[in-house]
This record gives sequence, structure tokens and C-alpha cells, in this order.
Amino acid sequence: MSIFSKIKQTIKLMKDVDLDALGKLSQKVDLPEVMTAVGELDDRQLKGLMKMLKSQGKKGQHKLPPIDGDFYDLSLKLTERQRKIQLEVRQFMEKEVKPIANEYWNRAEFPFEIIPKMAELDICGIAYDGIGPEEQTFLMEGIIAMELARIDVSISTFFGVHSGLAMGSIYVCGSEEQKQEWLPAMQKMEKIGAFGLTEPDVGSGVAGGLGTTCRREGDEWVLNGQKKWIGNATFADVVVIWATDEDSGRAKGFLVRKGTEGFKAEKMENKMALRTVQNALITMKDCRVPESDRLQKCESFKDIAKVLKMTRAAVAWQAVGCARGAYESALKYTKKREQFGRPIASFQLIQNHLVEMVSNLTAMQTLCFRLSELQDEDLLTDEHASLAKVFCSLRTRDVVSRAREVMGGNGILLEHDVARFVADAEAIYSYEGTKEINSLIVGRAITGYSAFVS
Repeated sequence: MSIFSKIKQTIKLMKDVDLDALGKLSQKVDLPEVMTAVGELDDRQLKGLMKMLKSQGKKGQHKLPPIDGDFYDLSLKLTERQRKIQLEVRQFMEKEVKPIANEYWNRAEFPFEIIPKMAELDICGIAYDGIGPEEQTFLMEGIIAMELARIDVSISTFFGVHSGLAMGSIYVCGSEEQKQEWLPAMQKMEKIGAFGLTEPDVGSGVAGGLGTTCRREGDEWVLNGQKKWIGNATFADVVVIWATDEDSGRAKGFLVRKGTEGFKAEKMENKMALRTVQNALITMKDCRVPESDRLQKCESFKDIAKVLKMTRAAVAWQAVGCARGAYESALKYTKKREQFGRPIASFQLIQNHLVEMVSNLTAMQTLCFRLSELQDEDLLTDEHASLAKVFCSLRTRDVVSRAREVMGGNGILLEHDVARFVADAEAIYSYEGTKEINSLIVGRAITGYSAFVS
């Protein structure tokens, strides 16, 4: 090459090169050494290098799909009003609960300041006829349970105990007077409720008899016994207590008001799951409740079962929310976390985990959607609700496990949220009927034989 050709090529290069960028680069690397190394590359190596550099240059320009656990777009089946409620609940949880969820979970304390804000959503008892400003479907109740659990399973549990179990007991088993006294205030969250069924020595076997007893003395009932794992009970204004009548042997329900003599609720400590939920060990010693506070329409355990069947569907939705929160958190993480020069979301094994997660999540959501449709059509059976509880709580365990796995060591840190979902999934797996008990309910329905121990 002639001297004039070299000068001409140099001038052209000087026009194309950003001298400021070249100066900054020279501060980071030895340019002569880089030029020597690049000059020694063969054509194949140079092409590979240029491909990598161009790929790095486009970083951030690649449009990634949104992070959304509703892979089959089930939200499109909601009405405009239902979708509005869903997004309002989502916004509330994102804005008010997510920033404080890990802090309160770690301290095992409840954020009482969110109750007035949650009340403004106007979602308590949303599926109960005549309660609140508008009646919605059980499907909407399930969607709400999912949205709450998507951010914090503890808050979803608090709400489910209050709006589902406590309000549901009064709605199903209470007299008109009891409904008028309690439900409007509970719907506005001016009064908070709890539900006392499980006992220290009686969990799955509650249908076979409760250890807590009641006996009538004049216009009062005297309650004796203990209840365990009772959410909200440390601060509730009313606790629904179920007991066995000493005379008839039948189950009866009572509305025990806050401050009732002989009633003591002690906070349970050292839980590994649902730490924000204030579970209590309740002890009743000659606790006197007036006849007017006995749930007038509860005659046997079958009436309690009506409440449980109604709320078990919401618990299945809660499992969906827990899985969805874990999946979306993990997906977001894998898109940001880089190893070997690229996001781990681009790795085959990571994508396999993500696909397994979204598959389970989608199956759970579609199952629960149909479950709620059956409930709204008054076709829901015990076995329908039990199958959903079994499947969803089991699949949730798998989803949260994979979510933790794709995060590696960071998966055990609260700051990434998934660790909390992993722990809380264990509680969902056990409450509202264990996998074994719900499996036997479904097994009895499909075989015609009861495998329960009599």
C-alpha cells in the first residue's frame, strides 16, 4: 500500500472514530495490546467477536415480554367491573403491602395500619347476598384471594379468616339479628373476626367430635376447652367458637366477644410460615356466653361443613396466588441476573424450570376458574373443593421450589420475596384440610367407598 493510500485510509478512520470514546477506552485497557490481540485472530474468531460485540451493543433494546402469570389470559373472561376490582386490589397490594411485607413477616407482627386502607377497597363478603354495596360472584372472591396472596399470603390469610370463615359462619349459621349486628360492621372492617375450630388435639378429626364443650345454664352457655392456630384471634372483636354440647353431643357455634371473661388468646410464637398472621392458642375456662350469641342456625357439624366448603375454594385460589407471586418474582429475577455475560433467563435449564412453573400455574388457574363457576352455579360439592385444594397446594409447593432454585443462593434471602413464598406454601399445604383428608374426600366420591377410619 502506498504512503498516500495509508494517509487517505487514516483520515477516513479518524472521521469514523469517536475520539472521546477512544480516550475513555484507553483509560480502561491497553489499546496497543488490544490491537495486537485482535490482529492475531483468524476470520472465524473475528466474526464471533463482532457478533458478540454487536449483541452487547443491542443490550436493553431487545423488547422482552411482560411479566404476567396469567399465561392463558383468563382475565379476559372477567367482566369490566370484575377486572376493575382485580386491578384495584393489585394496586393496593403493590403500593401498600409489598414495601412492608418482608419486614412484618420477619418480625412476626401485623401491619394494623393497612386495615383502614383495605376497608376502602370494599371487598369483604363480596359474594354474600345483601352484604355490602354490590353483590359479586364467588369467582370474584377467588380472584381477590389470588391477588392478595400474589404479594403476601399472610395478608390473604388474614382477609380469608375475617371475610370468609368468620363472616361466612355468621352468614350461614347466624340469625337475622346476628347478621344485622355483625356483618355490616365486619364488611366495613370496623370489626374484625376470627374462626375457632381447630384444637391442640383435634385437627383433621373435628367431624368426629370437638374437645371444647358447652353446656347451658339458664340464658347462658358455659364454654370450656382450647383452640389452636386461630388466626386474628389476638386482636379480633369477635371469635366464632365451635363446641360440643355436653347434653346432645351436637356441635354448636358461639360468637365470643372481645373481653369476655374466661376467654384468653395467647399469640403463638416461632412459626416458620405465615409469620405476619397472628395465630393464637385460645383457652376457655368457664367462659360464659349469652344464648343470644349462640349461632342460631347451627345444629350439627354439617352446618360447619357448609362454611368450610364455601371457603375451601378461596384457599385453592390462595395457593394460585402464592405460586403466581413466586413465579413472577423468579421470572423477573432471571431476566436481570447475569452470568457468563448474559441473563440467566436465556439459559436452557432455567427456561425449563420456568416452563414447568408456568405450566403448573396455568393448570391451577384454569381449575380454580372452573371451580368458582361451579360455586356460582350452586353446583359445588365437597369433592370439587377438595380436589382443588389437593392439586393446587401440591403444585404450589413445586412452583415455589423451582422459583427458589432458579435464584440460586439469593433464593433464600427475604429481599427477593421467594423465600417467604416458599415458607408460606407449607401453611397452605396443611390448613383447610390436609392433602390426605381432602384426597379421601375425593376418593370416596369417585369410588363409592369411604376410606376414613371410623
